[in-house]
Amino acid sequence: MEEGKKGIDRRKFLKLLGAGAAVSAASFYGCKSNGDSEKNHSQGPVPTDKMTYRVNPKTGDKVSILGYGCMRWPTRPKKDGSGDEIDQEEVNRLVDYALAHGVNLFDTSPRYVQGLSETSTGIALHRHPRDKYFVSTKMSNFDPETQTKEASIDIYKNSLKALQVDYFDYYLLHSIGSKEVYQKRYLDNGILDFLLKEREAGRIRNLGWSFHGEKEFFDYMLNESGVKWDFVLIQLNYFDWRHASGYNVNADYLYAELDKRGIPIFVMEPLQGGRLSKLDFHSLEKLKQMDPNSNAASWAFRFAGSHPRILSVLSGMTYMEHLQDNIRTYSPLKPLSQKEMDILEDVAQLILQYPFVPCNECEYCMPCPYGLDIPGIFSHYNRCLKEGNYSENVNDENYKAARKAFLVGYDRSVPKLRQANHCTNCGICSPKCPQRIDIPNELQRIDRYVEDFKING
Repeated sequence: MEEGKKGIDRRKFLKLLGAGAAVSAASFYGCKSNGDSEKNHSQGPVPTDKMTYRVNPKTGDKVSILGYGCMRWPTRPKKDGSGDEIDQEEVNRLVDYALAHGVNLFDTSPRYVQGLSETSTGIALHRHPRDKYFVSTKMSNFDPETQTKEASIDIYKNSLKALQVDYFDYYLLHSIGSKEVYQKRYLDNGILDFLLKEREAGRIRNLGWSFHGEKEFFDYMLNESGVKWDFVLIQLNYFDWRHASGYNVNADYLYAELDKRGIPIFVMEPLQGGRLSKLDFHSLEKLKQMDPNSNAASWAFRFAGSHPRILSVLSGMTYMEHLQDNIRTYSPLKPLSQKEMDILEDVAQLILQYPFVPCNECEYCMPCPYGLDIPGIFSHYNRCLKEGNYSENVNDENYKAARKAFLVGYDRSVPKLRQANHCTNCGICSPKCPQRIDIPNELQRIDRYVEDFKING
């Protein structure tokens, strides 16, 4: 790879990270798997009455700044061995705990957790009074067969049924980023007119859209669409604030445009797919010097919450410890100082040096028709890069350790039949990716990297 673009020399990489990062223990056992949780969660009691709330200027609703993203509900193997199912008992426990500690916004979609999220979320929430929570879901008519008016209305009605509600507090046009997509999914079929009538009838209390795409389209939606939008969901974190890549737009621009129009904002990807919760040694040391008791994730959540136009920051919390940690961060929120903002920009500059694949593990690309675990492949590659277990130079003194860590961890994280070498370059996955990653190209790049390791063993 060419230095400064797609990769960097390992020696320079480790020097950049700091001496403490040089070949971690994972070098001898393989990079950590997805199931490994970090040991840097904040400790102490979890407040029940100190959650920070923001007021929706249209409705007066007090919305918890921590919103529960229902994209990653916990799953378990089915008893008949035919795959996985949502662990409903654990979902109920998480929802009960969230509500008891002040979280009152739950965001889902017909597409989340292989189409099971809305039903599971509805089961958990229906056990509580309707006025104790706000429901957010989406018109996820991505597939051509769902884009007729009739099919899209069926999606809408099915969401009401699955969530066991007779109105939506927040409803979004799901993941739009170009006029062509907007025209096809919402205008030509008349579904936007239908949703506007539903808002008028009160069955949609707030109508908005989630954005991944072109700056020109974002401007069009605000200035020329002819619709008064009640809120917008954007990707915002301290890296994407000024350094968005691929199909994303710098969040400082998106925020400023919405702020000056007084439009409330929902935030997605506050941890940029988890990467900002698993920083390298050098970046963590920078943050620890500022606050030794805070972890990497809490810094990212504080950044998102420090902007006053943000109505809620959505987090997909699969595990109880993540939920507890985020509740601590926002109970109450301690806004960042300018000095702390500057430190996070320093960390972002460091991250810019890493040749990460910008995958947020949303799984929209799944299932792969050839069985590849696309998010798992990218996650392992990014994780080993973050840990310093990365080298392309066979003469590097740490090459053998990096090779062993990467290959051992790869086989543990991703079954052999689901690894990158099985990609056929069919391209079915790429159009589904909200980050617009050229997935086959990245898989082939990682496969070449793996093959070089095998050849030079």
